[in-house]
Amino acid sequence: MSDYPLIDRLTDELGYPLLTADNREALSTSGTVCLFFSEDPKRYPEALDVAVVLPELVKAFDNSFTPVVVARGYDRELQREYGFRQWPALVFLRDGDYLGAIEKIRDWADYKDEIPAILAGSGKRAPGIGIPVTSEPA
Repeated sequence: MSDYPLIDRLTDELGYPLLTADNREALSTSGTVCLFFSEDPKRYPEALDVAVVLPELVKAFDNSFTPVVVARGYDRELQREYGFRQWPALVFLRDGDYLGAIEKIRDWADYKDEIPAILAGSGKRAPGIGIPVTSEPA
């Protein structure tokens, strides 16, 4: 249990999986998932808003993705991999392949527009953070 009942509700009452370093490999075969990155709700209070909205999104999109809560402490490591810049974030994957991300809390209409576009896409390289390494032509 944490100090955040709204986030705890997602795993404790609704049964959303909790992603840790120990079970990360399951993402590669888990279909379409939505990773919920809350970080510290004291620093990013919008995380509590997203915790309330996420179950409604699951319903609105007819369970077309599985919500997964990223464990506190592991979220920073994965944030570097998925390259989003603002907390909280929802990162969508299909069989481990990156589809896209939505940062911060949004208006309902934004979710209704952005999520279908993300889910319609195909997997691509996660943006990561930093400068891409390229080679110069010979």
